[in-house]
Amino acid sequence: MAVAKLLDAVADFLPAGVEGLRRQLPIEFVEEALAATGVATLRRRRLPAEQVIWLVLGMAIHRDRPIFDVARKLDIALPGEGAIAPSALAQARARVGSEPLKWLFERTAVSWTERYSLSSRWRGLELLAIDGTTLCTADTEQNRAHFGAQEGPTGSSAYPMVRLLVLLQLGTHLMRAARFGPYATSEHDLAQQVRADIPDRSLTIVDRNFHGATLLYNLERDGQDRHWLRRMRSNNVWKVIETLGPGDEIVEMTVSDRARKDDPTLPHRWRMRAIRYKRGGGTDDVLLTSMLDAEKYPAKEIAELYRLRWEIELAYDELKTHLNQQSQTMRSKTVTGVKQELWGLLLAYNLIRLEMARVARTLKVEATRISFLGSLRFIWREWSFDAVASPGAIPRHLKKLQEDLASLLLPPRRANRSFPRALKVRSRRYPRKTPLIAK
Repeated sequence: MAVAKLLDAVADFLPAGVEGLRRQLPIEFVEEALAATGVATLRRRRLPAEQVIWLVLGMAIHRDRPIFDVARKLDIALPGEGAIAPSALAQARARVGSEPLKWLFERTAVSWTERYSLSSRWRGLELLAIDGTTLCTADTEQNRAHFGAQEGPTGSSAYPMVRLLVLLQLGTHLMRAARFGPYATSEHDLAQQVRADIPDRSLTIVDRNFHGATLLYNLERDGQDRHWLRRMRSNNVWKVIETLGPGDEIVEMTVSDRARKDDPTLPHRWRMRAIRYKRGGGTDDVLLTSMLDAEKYPAKEIAELYRLRWEIELAYDELKTHLNQQSQTMRSKTVTGVKQELWGLLLAYNLIRLEMARVARTLKVEATRISFLGSLRFIWREWSFDAVASPGAIPRHLKKLQEDLASLLLPPRRANRSFPRALKVRSRRYPRKTPLIAK
């Protein structure tokens, strides 16, 4: 089967210990798959359950194609059974569930970001970012009841929505961790869940809405050299403790009673560093950070560093616009299917970014200088080829893929770019269709 060739050809994508994925699957399904395929003598990692995993990845790469067409392109079918029916694919996806994809994403994400951490460092600190976004799901009663929707003056949003939060490695755009839940889930709650995934000797850049000691103070005290950086909020008040230089001060902020009620281990007062700088257009602003050592972490460099926070917005654009091919919604109509599809989407994104990081290392350039859209197009082509190729031809085409990616080198980014947020209002010629309301 071509999927077995794929597994061999890209085996280095998978970390040591991928056999543990098998333990996440129901034994009844494993036994059924072995009996149906008649391939009990083959290695276990070629079980049909893993074909389902590659099917979900194929769904993420080929979002413009029906699922049965993706299965046909990847030659995912049981030997001797002829063409596989769409209903059989749905049943196989339901049996596998979302846990294997979640397991695979989480373990590969840590492995791959650690492998390329040197590509994303500043003064010995690995550069990371946290931010949230939303994704639309198919409008079914089950999805709307579980995920909920955005409510506004004009009523409920047209589609149920998932709240997603990602911990991103800035130098490579590899996702180190991700959490998601219903739309009503707070981004702060999701950020608390990924806090344990932040490595030591790192700097996490966040938006000013990610504030408070419960998240940031615990981030810095629960690890070794774990720092954070954010913009000041308009309601932040502090007392100046020490002046380090022009526009550079050590300040002390009072921890709110609400935060101390949620976490009694928090102190009454919290020291941080306040750095004044000018952002795009010459507007004065203030950065707050846990990096108190002015000699080790110069204020001017920190002010320039904050611009990198926008990289996570670019990563979301790659995920939602390019990889998602501007699809309005995810295609799954059940809650389990949405979770499985989303983990597959995140894993597919990391697979693409991993290949780009490899090429960038070979060319000795930053991974962000490789075109994501161009890389995605080449990978679409190679996946289609791999489904029909002979095993001997696959290594040659994978090598050609790397050569093609090398040709997609973008010019260096211009310094001091500024793109203020702006809203492009869309005209509404037609009334909006009333969304499905769960009974």
